[in-house]
Amino acid sequence: MRQATTRAATVLILLAALGCRRDMQDQPRYDPFEASAFFPDGRASRPRVPGTVARGHLNDDEPLFTGKRDGTYVATLPVAMTRPLLERGQQRFEIYCSPCHDRVGTGHGIVVQRGYMQPTSFHVERLRMIPVGYLFDVMTNGFGVMPAYAPQVPPADRWAIAGYIRALQRSQHAAVADVPASDQPKLDVASALPSFDADSARSLSPARAGSAPALLDLPGRVERGESSDQPGEGR
Repeated sequence: MRQATTRAATVLILLAALGCRRDMQDQPRYDPFEASAFFPDGRASRPRVPGTVARGHLNDDEPLFTGKRDGTYVATLPVAMTRPLLERGQQRFEIYCSPCHDRVGTGHGIVVQRGYMQPTSFHVERLRMIPVGYLFDVMTNGFGVMPAYAPQVPPADRWAIAGYIRALQRSQHAAVADVPASDQPKLDVASALPSFDADSARSLSPARAGSAPALLDLPGRVERGESSDQPGEGR
């Protein structure tokens, strides 16, 4: 009789233990945006505590992180315009921007040639006169068919790209007086060289192309509405 009672108690304990089993797919937690009767507003996901800032994301410099000051686009870069900044901007521009805008910024990139909507040339009067903060804002939030690039391009690189766009715009509308006096004699040498467009540049032999790296590495003045259509590196 005693053994039978012990066995019955053991079976009951095992059955009770099986009843407490919980599979991993049925965890005691709420899924994102799931309803909850625990909180008065019926939401399981709780709003962020006011004033909470994620570590490393204070972003209290409004012009640097938004391109605006008191809701107005800034007219100058909030960072120093240096040669390393422009070189970084050129690199990022050729990776992220040139597939649509091309390397000179006329809007004839390789993606556009394959059917994507053509962007406005950076060299039209409106975009030449627009505050530089506008360029930063469009890169951050997107505009029209252009998506936001904030997830791929951090603020420092967005400003570097904006600075490089300004350099591109200046390069296509520069005057002789903008060139340092010590470098102006070089313009006479350059004017004596034959003019060639992007197609003829690609047709040069490697030996001949390698003889003029300065001409091939830097974006040149757009002639006859043509522009380089090579995509940026890394695309």
